[in-house]
Parts: sequence; C-alpha cells; structure tokens
Amino acid sequence: MDNAQKTDSRDIVRKQRRKREDDSSAAKVAKTDTSGGLKSCYDKAMESITVHEVIKYGASSLPAKHYDPDTTEPISSGLQTLDQLLSWRLSEANPFNVATVPLAKREPPLASCPRRTLVSHDMMGGYLDDRFVQGASSDAPYVFYHWQYIDIFNYFSHNMVTIPPAVWTNAGHRHGVLVLGTFITEWTDGKTTCENFLKDEESYRAVADRLVQITHYYGFDGWLINIENTLNEVAVKNTPLFLRYLTDQVHERVPGSLVLWYDSVLVDGQLKWQNELNQSNQVFFDACDGIFTNYNWTEQSLVGMEAFSAAQGRLADIYVGVDVFARGEVVGGKFDTNKALELIRKHNLSTAIFAPGWVYETLSDKTEFRNNQDKFWGLLSDFLYIHQPASPLPFFSSFCQGFGMKLYRRGQPEVEESWFNLNGQELQPLYYREELEGGGWMRTRGCPKDAWNGGCSLLVEGLLPSSLSKVSARILSLHVPLASTTFVSLIYKPSAGVTVSLELKTSDAPLCTQEGAQDVRTSSVHPEALQEEHQLVRQFSQSCGQWNPEGWTVRCSQLQLKGCALKDVCVSVRREGEAQDTPFSCRIGEIMVLDANSFSVPPDPVKDLGLHDLVWLSGTNPDASPRLILNATLRWCYPAQLVRHFRIHWRRLRGPDPRIPPGQLALVGRAHAPLFRLSELDVPRPPGLLELVVEPVTREGFLVPESQWGRISLSYAAEQEAVSQ
Repeated sequence: MDNAQKTDSRDIVRKQRRKREDDSSAAKVAKTDTSGGLKSCYDKAMESITVHEVIKYGASSLPAKHYDPDTTEPISSGLQTLDQLLSWRLSEANPFNVATVPLAKREPPLASCPRRTLVSHDMMGGYLDDRFVQGASSDAPYVFYHWQYIDIFNYFSHNMVTIPPAVWTNAGHRHGVLVLGTFITEWTDGKTTCENFLKDEESYRAVADRLVQITHYYGFDGWLINIENTLNEVAVKNTPLFLRYLTDQVHERVPGSLVLWYDSVLVDGQLKWQNELNQSNQVFFDACDGIFTNYNWTEQSLVGMEAFSAAQGRLADIYVGVDVFARGEVVGGKFDTNKALELIRKHNLSTAIFAPGWVYETLSDKTEFRNNQDKFWGLLSDFLYIHQPASPLPFFSSFCQGFGMKLYRRGQPEVEESWFNLNGQELQPLYYREELEGGGWMRTRGCPKDAWNGGCSLLVEGLLPSSLSKVSARILSLHVPLASTTFVSLIYKPSAGVTVSLELKTSDAPLCTQEGAQDVRTSSVHPEALQEEHQLVRQFSQSCGQWNPEGWTVRCSQLQLKGCALKDVCVSVRREGEAQDTPFSCRIGEIMVLDANSFSVPPDPVKDLGLHDLVWLSGTNPDASPRLILNATLRWCYPAQLVRHFRIHWRRLRGPDPRIPPGQLALVGRAHAPLFRLSELDVPRPPGLLELVVEPVTREGFLVPESQWGRISLSYAAEQEAVSQ
C-alpha cells in the first residue's frame, strides 16, 4: 500500500489563524476532567452554573496527541508503536474522537449482500484536514459522498494503529456503512514488532484486547489487519490464532463488526502477495471475516477463487483489491476502474477499491474535484449496488456534503467563510446523469453556491425535450416506515417555466423487511400542497419560528397512509408553457418527513453544562493593546438522537469598565456532540464575567425555547486582582 507525505492544515472554521506577535504561553488548567470519553453524563450532575477562574500562565497539561499544540483544538490521531498500543488506557483516550452516530440499519442488511463494496481511503498519509474533529477552513477539501454505493469504509494510514477520525465514522454510520481502522506492520521494524507480540498466547491476546477496547471506545466497527513483513516460524503459527481471538472478541463487544486480512504473508511466513485467495493464505482467511487481496490479479485469478473449495459459501468475503492509481500490472484503474469491477462482478466476488482519492490527488484543478468524483463513481455505478438507509421518522436531509463556501442556516449565511467538517454531512442523495429521449438529459449534483442548511444543496438540472412534458428524478432510496399521518416539507428554488413537486413511492411496511425486499412492488403518491391556513402548516410554522426564505419556496404536504414505508423520493419537474426544449434547474434545499404528532412534543432542556480544561493565552492586537484569549472545553447532557447539532454562543456580561452594558450573544461555532472545545476566543481583559450558551438544534428544525438552553458563567480575574479581593 502506498504512503505519501502528510500535509498540514491548522485553520479552523470559526476564524482564520492570526499570527501572534508575542510569545504566547499556555495557562494553568482549571477543573481538569480526566474521565475520558462520552459516558452517560447523567451519572454525575454538575450543579454549578458559575466558574471562578484566576488567570495564571504556565504549561498546559493537555496531551499534544489529542490537541493541536498551537490552538488546543481537538484532533484525531493514531498510535505509532507497540508500546503505545499496549499502554493505551481508557483514562487517557481522546473523548473528542468518539463517534456519536450509531450505525444506521440498512436494507438489505450487509450479511445478506452477495457482492459487497469496500473503499480503502489512503490519502497522502492520512490525518489531514479530517483530523480536526470540530472542522477546518478549506476552500477545496476532499469529501466522499457516494455512500449509497459502498458497504464498508476503511481508513488507512501507515501509523501502526490507525484509528478512524470520528468525522468519518459518523458520516459512514449515518448511511449504514461500517467503518474499519487499520493495524499495520511493515519492513524490518514490523518484523520485530510481530515477533514480540506473536511470540505466545499471552502477548497476542494483549494486543487483540487493546484493539477491541479501542474499537468499542471510539465507536467504529473493526479492523483491516495488514502484516507486510516476513514472519518467523512462531509468529506465523500464532497469526491465525491472533486473528481468530481478535475476531471473536470484537464480534462479542461490537455487534456487526468485521476483521479483514490483507493478502501479504503466506502460511510459511514469506512476504509474497498472492493477488488471490489460495491454499498459501487460506489459513488466515479461515480465521477472520474475509480477505482483501492485492491488486495484480488476472481474470484467471478470479476464476480460481470462484471455484476454490475454501471459498464456497463465502464468496462475498473475498474483497478483490483494485488500486485506482493503477500501479503495477493491474486491470483498469483511474477512469478505467470500471473495467476491473466488471470482471470482479462477473465472477460473483466482492471488491475493495483502494485510494479513490486519486481523483483529488492527481487531477490538479481542485475546483473540478466534485465533477471528477461524480464521473468516477458514475462509471462504476453499473457494478455497484445501492443500499437503503432504514430508519424511523423523522427523516430529513439538507443534502449538505460536509463542506461549503459559507455556512447556512435557514437559507441565510451564518458564517461567511469556507469550512470543512464531515460531521455536518447529512444523508446523501443519489448522484447520477441520465439521458432522456429526444436529446434531453437530467442530472443531480451537489452545489455549494447556495444552501438552506449547512454548506450545499442538491441541484436537479437538465434539458426537458419538447417530446416530454415532465421528468422525474429519483433522488433518495430509503426504507422509512410512515406514521398514520405524515407531514412532508420540501424547500426548493425552481427555475422559471417549470413546476416542481414531489413523487413518493411507498410499499407495505411488513413486506419491506422480508427476503427480496428490493423487489417489493411500490405505489406512487403525489402529495398535494397544503394551504397556509391548514392546521398542520400552522403548527409547523409555529414550531419552526419565523423564516425569511428570500427566494426559497416552502411546500408542505400531508400523507394519510397506514402500514406503509417510504421507499423512494422523486422530484417531478413539469413544463408550464408550450412544448419546446426547456432547460431547467431546481435547487433542493431540504426535505423532511415527520410524524404529525411530533409537533406537540416539547423539547428537552440542556442539562449539566460544565466548563473544563481552561487554557489562557496572551497576545497583542494590531493597535498594540493586549489580548486575552480563552480556550476551554464545554460538556453537557442532551439526547443525541434528538438533535442535528448544537449552536455555541458567548457574550460579555461584565468587563473592567462597568459603564459598558452587557453584549449580545455571538455565535462561536457548531457542535455535533455534547462536547465542544472553545478555541482562540478573544475575551475582555480582566476582571470580567462572560456567559457561554448551548442551543440545541432539533432534527426537525423546531425552535427550542431559550429557557431550555444550557448556560454557564465564567468569572475571571488576574492573579493580583484575585489576591486583592
């Protein structure tokens, strides 16, 4: 596997990094929390609503492996050595890198998929902008959004233990995709490492136990085991035992998890890639959940694997490797990767697509990245299988891809800067291009030029030929059981000359969970728009509060269906005038499908808001006046399944000049977990009193009354001022 030099990006989404003109120093930590992790915070309530802090400058106690040394922003990282792995402790883990999105159910379940698709994300050494848990500022980031085509996502780097950044785990889980870390040993050092931990049962069990603990704590779904060095006789004898023990233990601790073996070492300990499953590596395949083959296979290799006795009943567990960079003698690769997949599927095997970030790394014009990525996955689409996220109501998506040139809230820019944070990626639609009769065409694509929520919207565009009066674009494939009374809202911006509406395809819910559910007959429903005076529309408007759509159309509908599940969401575009070739575009800002009874459910309050790990920095403003910079961690309790995110605010209550009135609330950023690191917040010089506020943003977008927000005050003074008091 390939390794490239890491790049570095330490910009944050809330503000551009400002050069300090003096020697900043980290401050003493107040109220340090060493519990490590996002355990149930209801176990220990925090009664205090005011924190008193004496500003002292000294060394920070925050571990550099979990926090950026310049700004104390939380970051994701891996482990470099066997000693680091064996000494890993829950108390020293990184709470910010814990995935908060559980693995979504999907149809069909992974276990019943006969041909699976794994993506191994190897890009420039890993841990790039994606290591910043709370986001980074990036004008043209790498993002992945074709989740509906893949089943497993592997985050790969050349750290010995690659722990997936939580942003990737959350994005994958939201789409029902398993996320795997990587355990790798290489070259001479790797041989020494393997001889140490594979020398006996106690040693290999200790390593496996740590890997299982890390999997469970950080919330991902298993491991790719990649031993790329020779093994001595003892080590190679114990490797299958290590694999079996690891697989059994992680299955027990993390239901649905996987352990895969990379095709490298042979049963006699040689490092000799086979490019297939055969008798020389079967023993490792038998001991875990599957094999990821090397890339230099031929069709004869595929024929042999399909007929291999040890593979019978487990063809889906053979992931035939495809190197998108096309290094060595391989089939396909680059924009010909579809040629490799065509052969692999011909022989009923799964595939592992290695380094699809090729479209980003090698094609120099980064502004064309999304077009190139859509082209790449479009070429593969005939050989991939769409799975449907299966979840209860509410269903919602603004189609945000996890980045943007601005950050939008209800159609208005909330942050006027570029940003990147895969935690903000919402459920993705189907991206494709379709040719229509009469020379027409239609495509769907993400577009960051305007959005309703987040950074992107979905653009449905094309040419409606004179021979057709309308076209229907299938944008979502789902399995969502509906309520007896279901409320549907569509927020969109159409071009002139066309009328836009929704077409929903439903089926009987019990049938959808049976074998062959993908073949269940569906019925089309064309929900009529409700008038503004309709009771449900009034309730919805009251729950959401005042909007200022500015060009956006909000269309509300009602469904009254019993025992049905929503399977497809389509956007119908109809020509308004005479028959002629009609270019069209429709920007979809958001679709929500809600249980009408949810309008009357009161929102939960934020509980137990606490402030931890304070670090003070000093600086100088352009006018040479001193700056005081606050860094701190906020923790609170709120049911994660009820929110999209939290908005974090602050305001000055009192400063050194009592004549200045309290300030207005100012947005600091968005949190996607009940945990947020304030970073480089300029506050008034001491003595001062400020307030920090946590506002929940519900899944439905309903306003939460300010009385339910979390609030905590911080009173602070310089050391000499505190003494005089």
